[in-house]
Amino acid sequence: MVGSHKGSLLANVVDFGMRLRQRGLLVTPGEGIDSLRALRSVDIADRREFYLALRTVMTSRLEDIPIFDEVFFDFWPRLFADDPWDEGADQLALPASSTASDDAAGEGGDSVNEEVEAGGPQDDDTAEEQEVAGYSADELMSGKDFSAFRADELEEMIRITLRMARKMATRLSRRMEQTRHGHVIDRRRTMRRNLKYGGDVIELAHKQRKIKKTKLVLLCDVSGSMDVYSRFLLQFIYALQSNFARTESFVFSTQLSRVTDYFRNQDIYDALDTISKEVLDWSGGTRIGQSLETFNDEWAGSLLDQRTVVIVLSDGWDTGDAELLDVQMSELQRRSARVIWLNPLMSNRGYQPLCRGMRTALPYIEVFAPAHNLNSLMDLEQHLIA
Repeated sequence: MVGSHKGSLLANVVDFGMRLRQRGLLVTPGEGIDSLRALRSVDIADRREFYLALRTVMTSRLEDIPIFDEVFFDFWPRLFADDPWDEGADQLALPASSTASDDAAGEGGDSVNEEVEAGGPQDDDTAEEQEVAGYSADELMSGKDFSAFRADELEEMIRITLRMARKMATRLSRRMEQTRHGHVIDRRRTMRRNLKYGGDVIELAHKQRKIKKTKLVLLCDVSGSMDVYSRFLLQFIYALQSNFARTESFVFSTQLSRVTDYFRNQDIYDALDTISKEVLDWSGGTRIGQSLETFNDEWAGSLLDQRTVVIVLSDGWDTGDAELLDVQMSELQRRSARVIWLNPLMSNRGYQPLCRGMRTALPYIEVFAPAHNLNSLMDLEQHLIA
């Protein structure tokens, strides 16, 4: 234990993130960068603001918070000491329980700490280079086709997916709508409205936060033709369910299975392993119409309404009854706010929805989009307001 050693804020935030990662939280170097940005926006001498800034960025699920708190109060003991901080806005005393370099060796070559010297502060140029490098890596992985991922990249991809879904949920929760008597002045609309008065503010335009939350129902094809993509899409479903409170998840091949509770009660690795073992006909044939019939008969009554967005993730290859699929897609469209169909094959040059299942479903789909990489999945955001 080294109590007097001091390092930069960057080094300590990175080290703190590594400790959370060791305890099972999905914290990546990207979260470290986001945490530093968040800390620039608060008064780090305010202990509560410091705590909340880090917790907001580095937790994604309710069950993460007790672990975060335990690690936080062990790692930053001086945060609640009686003596004031004397490091200023650029540095914090290195926590007494560790040095920033202790765990770097244990993490191997992928640690950001290899780029950070615990003994002294970094200049702005070095920190900026690390930030750019971290985001460039995320952008590279986000644009990579799922079929091209190596096995050793999967863990990092899951972390990026969770972070992106968290940001999507945050942005959606901040959406505003026009209203006559909202609590916030809409400055842009106010300026436009008062142009007729020569710029004098006579009429005010208001806006308020959208109160109603969109509900999501996710239906993922896990048939043989989707083998290359289904596990990645299920990871995305897991990320959405972790960040959107009102989400129900299903998988199908020749039959439909509800998997909401697998994702709710298990981590992603255990959930995927359990689903692949327990779901009937995993990597088998595809009967989309029959699977949708099961959903409409058993689940639609309790899950669908005009605030529900249904997302189907499938390549559309179907060995079942096309007439049944037509009827069930019509029913799905009628009972929900909209149907979104994400097809990983759409990224192929010259793709046309010519297979029977896709042609049958297309008239009932409001949004038809690709699902071959993380960027394509994140484009969903604009369509998730029911």
